[in-house]
Amino acid sequence: MMAGASNVLKNLKRLAEVDKDDLLDLIGLEERRSSSDKLVPALALFGAGVLVGVGLGLMLAPKPGRELRQDVKQKLQKGAPVASNGGAAASAAKPV
Repeated sequence: MMAGASNVLKNLKRLAEVDKDDLLDLIGLEERRSSSDKLVPALALFGAGVLVGVGLGLMLAPKPGRELRQDVKQKLQKGAPVASNGGAAASAAKPV
């Protein structure tokens, strides 16, 4: 009878050493992935795509870099008063 009890104790000690992942693998399951496990790679791919798109857009632009920067700067300066007035300048400038 004592041999059976010692075997049970040995098995309990081995059971305490079993990892959660080992047990799930034994029955053919895996741990549930959290939402951040899916979100972080998706955001990284999106960011890389944005950078590639911007780079291609600048390389294929019909104007040289200096002219393109000047045009962007002028458009931003035109939009600055509109943004500071909350759009009042844009509505006042348009004829009705």
